[in-house]
Amino acid sequence: MEAMKQAILTHEIPGFKTKEEFWNPYHWYKEMRDNHPVYYHEGQQVWNVFTYENVKRVLSDYQLFSSKSERTQIAALSQDSGELDRTTVIFSDPPEHRKRRSLLSAAFTPRHLKNWEPRINTIVNELIQDMDQMSEIDIVGSFAIPLPITIIAELLGVPAVDRKLFKQWVDIIFLPFSSGNLAEQNEKKAKAALEFSEYLHPVIKGKRENPGDDIISDLINVEVDEDRLTDDEIIKMTRGLLGAGLETTSHLIANCFYSFLYDKPGIYQTLREDIDLVPKAIEEVLRYRFNIMKLERTIKEDTDLFGPKMKKGEMIIAWTSAANLDEAVFPHPEQFDIFRPNNREHLTFGNGPHFCLGAPLARLEVEIALKAFIKHYPNIQSVPSFDFVDHLSFSAFGQSLNYLPIIAEH
Repeated sequence: MEAMKQAILTHEIPGFKTKEEFWNPYHWYKEMRDNHPVYYHEGQQVWNVFTYENVKRVLSDYQLFSSKSERTQIAALSQDSGELDRTTVIFSDPPEHRKRRSLLSAAFTPRHLKNWEPRINTIVNELIQDMDQMSEIDIVGSFAIPLPITIIAELLGVPAVDRKLFKQWVDIIFLPFSSGNLAEQNEKKAKAALEFSEYLHPVIKGKRENPGDDIISDLINVEVDEDRLTDDEIIKMTRGLLGAGLETTSHLIANCFYSFLYDKPGIYQTLREDIDLVPKAIEEVLRYRFNIMKLERTIKEDTDLFGPKMKKGEMIIAWTSAANLDEAVFPHPEQFDIFRPNNREHLTFGNGPHFCLGAPLARLEVEIALKAFIKHYPNIQSVPSFDFVDHLSFSAFGQSLNYLPIIAEH
C-alpha cells in the first residue's frame, strides 16, 4: 500500500511575496548565510542550514542526518514500509541504501552512457532541424522539454507516441505541495501514479518476453543477492527516474539559455569560439542558476553540531543553492563566471551516498544539446518584449521558466 508523506511547504520559509524573489533569491541567501546560518522556522517546524560547510555535512553525514523521514518537500508517493521496499533509494540510509542503489546503477554504467550517445545525438539534431523554420524559438517548448522526454522515453523503451503522457504524470506526481487543499493534491498525485502504473505493467510484461537495449530491460535483468526486481518495483524505480531525469535536464537546458542571454550576455559567442568550454558553462549554470534547491533530512540524535540544540526526530533542510553561493568557497559568487576554477564543486546534484545517480546522463544530454545548437546557430538574441516574470511556474526548483523566446541566427 502506498501513502503520502506529510508535506513540508519549503516555499513558505523565505517568506517571498513575488515570483521574481523566487527566481533571484540571492539577497535572501546572503542574508541567511551571514546572519542566520542555522535557522529554525516555526511555521514549518524545520531547521535550515545555508553555508557550504553545513549543507555538505548534512548531506554526507548519514549517521547523524537520515534520509528516512515522515515528511518531505516533494511528497511523491512513498512506501509505508520503506525498510522492506528496495525501490525507496531516496528515503534510505547505508548500508541498506547501497543495496537499493546497486539495483538502479546497473542501468547507468559508463558503457551504457557510451552506447546512448549516438541516440542522444540523433534526437538533438532532429529537434534542431524542427526549429530551423522558426523565426522566434521558444527554447523551453521546442528544446528544453521535448529533449529529455524523448531521450528518457527512448532509453526506457516506450513508444514515442506516449512521451507526452510521461510529462503529464511527472508534473503531477513530483510537484511540491502548495498551500491549500492538501487532500485534493494527494488525490491527484495518487491518480497520476495509478495511471502510470497501469500504463507500464504491459510494457514490462512485453520486455520480459522480448528484452531490448533499454533501461526497463536492464532493470528486469539486474540481479542483486540472487534476487530480481518485481514488476511493481520496476514501475516505482522508473517513476523515480522520470521525476529526476525530466525535471532536472529540462530545467538545466532552459536555465543555460537564460544565463547566456541575461546573466552573462556575450558568453554565447565565447562558447561559439571555443566549444570545449561548454562543460564549464554547464557547471556554472548548475552552481548559479538552480535557484531554489534544497534537500531534507531527519536528525537521528540530539546534537548541537551547528550551535543550537537540535532534537532527535526534527527535520533539517539543507539549502544547496545557498551553499553554491557561499563566498567562502566561491569567490564573487554573485557573478556568473564559466572560468571559475572550482565551479564543479557545487552541491546541486547532492553530496555523499545520495549523490544523483543520473548526473552523468544529465550532463551528457545537455553537453550534446548545447554543442549541437551552438554549432548550428552562431548567434542568439533575446526578445525585447519578453518579461520572465510572466512565464514562471512553480516546480520542484521553486520557480521554473515555462517559456523562453530567443532569436537564433544561422
